[in-house]
Amino acid sequence: MTLAILLSLLIGITLGLLGGGGSILTVPILVYALHVEAKEAIATSLLVVGVTSFVAMLQHARRGSVSWRVGLVFGLAGMAGAYLGGWMARFIPSPLLLLFFALIMFATAWAMLRNGHKAEQPRNPGDCLDCIPLGEVILHGLVVGAVTGLVGAGGGFLVVPALTLLGGLPMHLAIGTSLLVIAMKSAAGFLGYLTHVSVDYKLASVVAGSAVAGSFLGSWLAHRIHARHLRKGFAWFVIAMACYILYRERLKILPSLQDLWEHFQVLAAPLFS
Repeated sequence: MTLAILLSLLIGITLGLLGGGGSILTVPILVYALHVEAKEAIATSLLVVGVTSFVAMLQHARRGSVSWRVGLVFGLAGMAGAYLGGWMARFIPSPLLLLFFALIMFATAWAMLRNGHKAEQPRNPGDCLDCIPLGEVILHGLVVGAVTGLVGAGGGFLVVPALTLLGGLPMHLAIGTSLLVIAMKSAAGFLGYLTHVSVDYKLASVVAGSAVAGSFLGSWLAHRIHARHLRKGFAWFVIAMACYILYRERLKILPSLQDLWEHFQVLAAPLFS
């Protein structure tokens, strides 16, 4: 439990500092350090990251670093996708969810490394809805929300680039606004998971409390350390963790694919009879 608290502090620091990445750490910590079943770990991750993101977002909001209108548009679209993703997870075996999670980690790391070399070109003063391509924002929110709800990850580091590229927000606003979007999507995804899994709320409260404490430090550091340098190091750490997940689940993936195919055949049989 002491290790869990220390690792949970790292979750909060990451969220407060970079505006994302908390779920990338939460699920592996719960599954491999605390031995929580994968689907329960994803649901717990959504709860922990949602609470932590909300608290971290309030800290950024006090500094005027949240674009409320743009964030609510992203967030509402993301909530719809996240609830659907959380509900659909009941049909997918846990090893395949972890496989998808590892692939999301690779994509996240690539996005961090790629965007770390791009110059910031803000076009939006903050709450200008006319400054964003609304259709693209809603579509992006639905897709990223579905991914977040399904595997409990892929939120912050997919939202932050969208807020800067689609929303035209400067980085300091994108980080604070992403926390609002993550909190909204995590809540919806968590409700979707509650339709088919149970959660250990005592464990979730310990992890969430530690992560919230870490988020205060992360939020404080966010205004004192250049995030670009931190993103590069964190990206390589994420790649290492993704490789570890693939190694741990390597013997379960093929049988899970076979089970999923057999389940699909049973469901589809009436359509072809």
